[in-house]
Amino acid sequence: MMENNKLLRMDNVGIVVESLEDAIAFFEEIGLKLEGRTTVEGEWAGRVTGLGSQCVEIAMMVTPDGHSRLELSRFITPPTIADHRTAPVNALGYLRVMFAVENIDELVARLTKRGAQLVGEMVQYGDSYRLCYIRGTEGLLIGLAEQLGNK
Repeated sequence: MMENNKLLRMDNVGIVVESLEDAIAFFEEIGLKLEGRTTVEGEWAGRVTGLGSQCVEIAMMVTPDGHSRLELSRFITPPTIADHRTAPVNALGYLRVMFAVENIDELVARLTKRGAQLVGEMVQYGDSYRLCYIRGTEGLLIGLAEQLGNK
């Protein structure tokens, strides 16, 4: 067994959206920055996804520490064929992204003004965290957690 094959990092999480503009604005409100935008098309891209010829508009968002990224994709062709955005929290499969934040109450208030909704309640886990789930733009499930005490 080869020992030199090691995981380097998690590069990004992909989220397919209807409106790239709305999704960019929403994640900018959380604190991510737009790193770049491009359109990916052609047969080579379809070989990766298994979708054949495709045209996808992509926006890469990066966290302030530069270590984590979200790849937001809007499929122009082929059209989307399934929608999992409003699946309940106990649905199988990839479901949500959790962000560590400061001043969670202020952030939730700002996101609520943009149409986000609290899924359950804001809860405190011992002396460690305050956390909640929200439904953001297009019903995307997002976790927010504020570390308490020693930061």
